[in-house]
Amino acid sequence: MTTVCEKGKCTGCMECIDVCPKKAIKVIDSWMEYNAVIDSEKCIQCNACHSACQNNAEQVLTKPIYWKQGWAQDDCIRMRSSSGGVATAVERAFIKNGGIVCSCTFSLGKFEFDFAETEDEVCKFTGSKYVKSNPEGIYKKILEKLKLGRKVLFIGLPCQVSAVRHYTKNHQNLYTADLICHGTPSPQILDSFLFDYGIRLTEIQSIRFREKNNFKLEQNGKRFAVPITTDNYLMTFLNSTTYTENCYQCQYAKIERSGDITLGDSWGSELEKSIQDKGISLVLCQNEKGKELIDQTDLTLVDVDLKKAIESNHQLYQPSQKPEQREVFFYELKKGHGFKKAVKRCYPKKYLKNIVKTVLYNMKFMGGAEPLSSSSCYGYKGQIEINISNASKNYAQLVYEKAEKLGYTFSAVKNPFWEMVCDGFTIKCLDLHKLKYAICESRIRLVC
Repeated sequence: MTTVCEKGKCTGCMECIDVCPKKAIKVIDSWMEYNAVIDSEKCIQCNACHSACQNNAEQVLTKPIYWKQGWAQDDCIRMRSSSGGVATAVERAFIKNGGIVCSCTFSLGKFEFDFAETEDEVCKFTGSKYVKSNPEGIYKKILEKLKLGRKVLFIGLPCQVSAVRHYTKNHQNLYTADLICHGTPSPQILDSFLFDYGIRLTEIQSIRFREKNNFKLEQNGKRFAVPITTDNYLMTFLNSTTYTENCYQCQYAKIERSGDITLGDSWGSELEKSIQDKGISLVLCQNEKGKELIDQTDLTLVDVDLKKAIESNHQLYQPSQKPEQREVFFYELKKGHGFKKAVKRCYPKKYLKNIVKTVLYNMKFMGGAEPLSSSSCYGYKGQIEINISNASKNYAQLVYEKAEKLGYTFSAVKNPFWEMVCDGFTIKCLDLHKLKYAICESRIRLVC
């Protein structure tokens, strides 16, 4: 197999595909890594792909000259955004001033790039997307628009920004914003997670990965975890398990940036919690083009301690670290054991703790004062066995009654409530009062 760059280092930027005159390159997604593979029968040895690849040449990165934290002045934009709404506000202002915006959108089960030429169209870009997107073919289209004299703002990951700048030779009408990226999984990982619930990515009309600081996957308005837990997809994303191989050696994980501006979350902000809850963006500006983008946008910007901002966004000083469980996780997936079983094997404590929390939430003992919403997809079933002291029998009776109302079928109830057995998992607790307020403390043992 002949590859454009060293095996396992491909970022998936797809520039090599766009520059190849013979369509001799195909990017292979093997879940753990991307590789741009050259078809030797079609290749004419022009070397265009090797010259274009960002792994084969040192990239031009620039330190910020200006940094702030802030949010969109339009409250609606801020509310709908994952963070402070700065990206959306910048996009709308750019279009208002005669430009075109290009960014990632989700459509027909694919995360691909598209253009927006009206302010209303910008909404399709809103929201964080914690999966690898596909920019194949977009660089050609951007260059065509630039040659027609149009100004284009491209918003994407640092590797994608580097690719579009190289392909267009950093055209004077090209403006870029790179996003602080901690790593991205293959879309096949997301599809594998959904498959556990009988859902395919191609069937989804809308998808959302977070709401402000609440990281929860939501498809077609339905979530996969109760409010007090994190679903398995985002749990493995947040702990860096599922990224493609190149992300762990990312050359853009530093304060020097590829875009005219850099946008991300202002983690570690010292502003009031009430302000943080509404969303705060971190804004880094690398040059005059970036300053132009910021100045023409209606934003509320305040000072930020750059040192603390860097410390709170590790991707501004080092790549994400590869967890030791990653190899086993992908082994389980490739064996066809399913996403849940892979998580259960690699992160048993987290997996079991989430089961306990889900059961208790469903019983309305933890944050479950309100009835469960019909817009939720909770996927835990199992066997419950609860050991309690005589002093807790009345409380156990309450648990038993609520569990029965929720549809749990007890196959055994002993002494009379020393053991309660329900389908798939076992909970043993010497004191049920403890179980309510301190999930998975040392006095609780869960066996699957």
